Amino acid sequence: MTAPQVQRPMTAAFFVQSVLSFGLSLLAVGLGVAYLPLGPWERGFLGLGVLFLVSSSFNLAKVVRDRQELQEVTTRVDKARIDKLITEHDPFDPRNV
Repeated sequence: MTAPQVQRPMTAAFFVQSVLSFGLSLLAVGLGVAYLPLGPWERGFLGLGVLFLVSSSFNLAKVVRDRQELQEVTTRVDKARIDKLITEHDPFDPRNV
């Protein structure tokens, strides 16, 4: 039997670092787009592109997380079924021959 996987909790420092790095990178791109020597249409196009990129990145992260969680649940259910079959099987029962 394999030991159950231990999930380590996310630390507050990692969470803060992730939020700060995301905010800083979004601010840097926003300032870069704002100070480019372009007209308002080009600047708006780049701003919408950044917005679309950020939203699709969040969506991708959510889909990957959900798929991984579904795989873990499926693996646990399959393992529980196999464990039940093994515990219920009696090798000395004449009907199992």
